[in-house]
Amino acid sequence: MMIWPLLRRNQRPDTISTLYGTIVAQARLPCFYRDYAVADSLSGRFDLIVLHLALALERFSADSVLRDLGQRLFDRFCRDMDDNLREMGVGDLRVPKEMRRIGDAFYGRFRAYRAALNAGRDQELIPVIARNVYGAAAGPQAVARCLAAYMQQAASALRAQEAKALACGAFYFLDPAAIAKVA
Repeated sequence: MMIWPLLRRNQRPDTISTLYGTIVAQARLPCFYRDYAVADSLSGRFDLIVLHLALALERFSADSVLRDLGQRLFDRFCRDMDDNLREMGVGDLRVPKEMRRIGDAFYGRFRAYRAALNAGRDQELIPVIARNVYGAAAGPQAVARCLAAYMQQAASALRAQEAKALACGAFYFLDPAAIAKVA
């Protein structure tokens, strides 16, 4: 309980922007579209942002010291989605409806990823990825298997990162290109 004020005092004002920027930058890495065959489209990019946000939020929710940070990170995601909708020309009256749709998509994916990751077996994660990222019930098994391996390893690497560093905005994801070659 006493550690949170110490961690919060060490946070830079741009911690949330740094964390969210790291998630978005990771989701935009070309190897996801080249090696993992994720569609380079609005929905493909959305799915990769959600996938990485889910990994980060799962890590933050596992540590009581980081839960508030996770909520603020999710709030930043929502603001970004709202801003993007408006930039794409979605009218003010439609934005709330679209944000509900985005929220439903996020929560559905987050719950499915969380359950599959907590099961600890790729057999649970592969169909979830095939459905959510590739849009197919059966899906392209080879690339879904690679993406499942990436997610498992990324989740493990995030769990190993110290709460103090995460609270200051210093976190990282694994290199997906290295995992795609191995998987």
